[in-house]
Amino acid sequence: MTMAPDDARHSTHLYRTMRDFVQSMDDTLPGKFEITKEGIVHDMMAPIGPHELTALRVRKRLEKAMPEELVAHTGTPDVEDEPGHILRHPDIMVIAEADMEVRGSFAPRTLIAAIEVVSLSNPDNDWVGKMRDYPLLGIPVYVIFDPRTGSGAVLSDIHPTPDGPRYATRKDFQYGEDVTIADWTIPTDKLPRYA
Repeated sequence: MTMAPDDARHSTHLYRTMRDFVQSMDDTLPGKFEITKEGIVHDMMAPIGPHELTALRVRKRLEKAMPEELVAHTGTPDVEDEPGHILRHPDIMVIAEADMEVRGSFAPRTLIAAIEVVSLSNPDNDWVGKMRDYPLLGIPVYVIFDPRTGSGAVLSDIHPTPDGPRYATRKDFQYGEDVTIADWTIPTDKLPRYA
């Protein structure tokens, strides 16, 4: 189905309106705002200790294994595909330091991997929404750590489907097992669980 120019303009205007709203709310309300094909996602709770500790330990373990020119980045900016109307903020982004030298959001195709620690308040955002959006953005590897269950999954090998690009390969893991993220293998022992 082809979009008429007026429909495309309306869609772009709507996306920019949502993006302006998200940016205005970033420091006003707790939690994190993102934009998907379905609209704005608001993870209302600020990340709690086990979430942040998992992100910290995974980041440190990855950076020990990766070459120095790569980073496991946990800060801002977001990852945005403006023409595709998607704005996401991975908990950890594996990216070349040189690709961070940009104004505004990171280009999604510069990411080597996106890593999420499942939120206690909105697990479907990580297990459903981002599993759909990250292959649309062209992020080659998506890794999910789930402190609710002490397990996770590595998704890779983007392939076309009737519903758009999707990950073809999924490797599940349990905390305590080694996990391979792109080219680097790290331990998952001593990762916290939600109470």
